[in-house]
Amino acid sequence: MKGLKKKRRIQVVAIAAVALVLATGLIGYGLRDGINFFRSPSQVMAEPPSASETFRIGGLVEEGSLLRDQGEVIRFNVTDGGATVPVVFKGILPDLFAENQGMIGTGKYINGVFEASEILAKHDEDYMPKEVVDALKEQGVYQDPKS
Repeated sequence: MKGLKKKRRIQVVAIAAVALVLATGLIGYGLRDGINFFRSPSQVMAEPPSASETFRIGGLVEEGSLLRDQGEVIRFNVTDGGATVPVVFKGILPDLFAENQGMIGTGKYINGVFEASEILAKHDEDYMPKEVVDALKEQGVYQDPKS
């Protein structure tokens, strides 16, 4: 009897371990497209990502770089003070999108141009996305708007 109970416990533990590994694998598989890494323009220029990788880029919209083509295509440069990346976006920009303001874009870096599928802008005069602030501080060009 004791040998049978011990064997049953080992089977239950083994099945639980397999179920845990399977559940972890399924969660990872389900989230693979939903995870977007953040990069600053300096990081993109230092180590360009592959054309198939979707990621987020953030920084300040470079002054004088905002160009509106015919239709809904918008071109501008995003900078962190250390590097500048050209961006192209087809769609409608947020109302608060402007030059010299913080932004984050989601998309792919293809042939030296970041092709954005989504653009997010600040929501008031003091707000800047945390990732953008961190990147600007790392470059030494961040200025606190409250001072």
